[in-house]
Amino acid sequence: MPGIDESLLEAMRLPGARGALVVDWISGLALGAVGEAPGGDVESTAAETAELARLAMESGALAPSGTASGKEPLVEDLILTTADAFHLLRFVVTTFDSTVFVFLSLDRADGNLALARIRLAEMADRMVLG
Repeated sequence: MPGIDESLLEAMRLPGARGALVVDWISGLALGAVGEAPGGDVESTAAETAELARLAMESGALAPSGTASGKEPLVEDLILTTADAFHLLRFVVTTFDSTVFVFLSLDRADGNLALARIRLAEMADRMVLG
């Protein structure tokens, strides 16, 4: 079971990967980082993506039509596209409070968003925090 560092290195092996972070969306702190951060600042990227994650997780409009199962997050992932990149936030389910997500930035020309989404989900399911 890979930890944060191994998971981030695995994410960077995806085609077009520019950078990856593991972030606590409550505090906005990066728990791990590898590669480039959009804008060049890891801490700013962590704080700004944490704000997006908080908005999504606390939004009643995005809640599933059924009831949530307790530990499962209401939102599995978020995808943001820009002119030159895909940004993917994948929420990690943990045994405690599930307030962590993996952020991946992909080059739009070289990245494969569908593949990245599948692999990031698999990686998040295997990741061990602690």
